[in-house]
Amino acid sequence: MPKMKTNSSAKKRFTVTGTGKVKRAKAFKNHILTKKSTKRKRALGNDAIVDETNMSNVKFMLRLGK
Repeated sequence: MPKMKTNSSAKKRFTVTGTGKVKRAKAFKNHILTKKSTKRKRALGNDAIVDETNMSNVKFMLRLGK
């Protein structure tokens, strides 16, 4: 029986913490930055935790189980 493959795009975008939570990067930090305030851009640089509503989908892509 072959092994299940991890979703390649997901493994580049998410990291799992020691407690089992999944970290993600925030959106809207790539371009058109001149109209965004410095405070907003600084906050967008911080990582966020994946919401519980999306956690099952992310864990499926990373093959972490339910």
